[in-house]
Amino acid sequence: MYADYHLHSEFSDDSREPMDNQIQQAISLGLNEICFTDHVDYGIKRDWDDPRGVEWRGGDGISSSKDEMDPLANVNYPEYFAKLLRMRVTYSKDITIRSGLEFGIQSITVDDYKKLYNHYQDQLDFVLFSMHQVNNLEFWTQDFQAGKTQQEYNEEYYREILKTMKLFKNYSVLAHLDLLVRYDKNGVYPFEKLEDIIAEILKQAIHDNKGIEVNTSSWHYGLADTQPSRKILKLYKDLGGKIITVGSDAHSTKYLADHIKDAYAILKDEIGFEEITTFDHMQPVFHKL
Repeated sequence: MYADYHLHSEFSDDSREPMDNQIQQAISLGLNEICFTDHVDYGIKRDWDDPRGVEWRGGDGISSSKDEMDPLANVNYPEYFAKLLRMRVTYSKDITIRSGLEFGIQSITVDDYKKLYNHYQDQLDFVLFSMHQVNNLEFWTQDFQAGKTQQEYNEEYYREILKTMKLFKNYSVLAHLDLLVRYDKNGVYPFEKLEDIIAEILKQAIHDNKGIEVNTSSWHYGLADTQPSRKILKLYKDLGGKIITVGSDAHSTKYLADHIKDAYAILKDEIGFEEITTFDHMQPVFHKL
């Protein structure tokens, strides 16, 4: 199985890549399966049908150039699921296309995600549990980190993940669990100082029959380790975790499937996993590595 389980398209506010292009690139690369996981970030973004309208801001300089404007908007759900259905029919002989969403969830927005999931659960194969902000303060802008020590913002980040996991169960895997490393201008905070709270997060995921993701964007962000780190992956396995997906987090065809086979090798040869996971209607499907 060769699959990319974290993929964005024009339905994400920070991507302009047509879904068709991503699919055609996946086919050309020989992927067996892909899952689109376009962005939902209640609290900082609005739905397109919000009576207040949507706001706009400059690009992040990575997914979109800084001189472009990104809409602060979630997925246009009716159009997204309708296009996914059309793409599945069009490319049914060439590749399996799964339907997912990336929930940028916080404890203060859990109710919004419960409503969203209840409305669209029949159309979802897969849900990423991500955390891109805490109390509506984003990491990539440094708003969350501002005025805090490195210890304070790291500990608060992981505490918020654990708190939110206990409130929300309608997800498949924890995406890029140590995401904060990507935006930490003070360097990598020592794993040993966070191990206890990370272990609690992983135990909760295992108890709830949830998995974790290896996010291969760590390579193009220039991180020194995998995301999450090898120590987190090893801890998850040692605690009994079995559900693991791999995704490129590609917002353009340039990074689709980027380093996925490298991640497979690390999972098998360094961490000791024997299987990767895909999802069908939120149910894990295991494949030999």
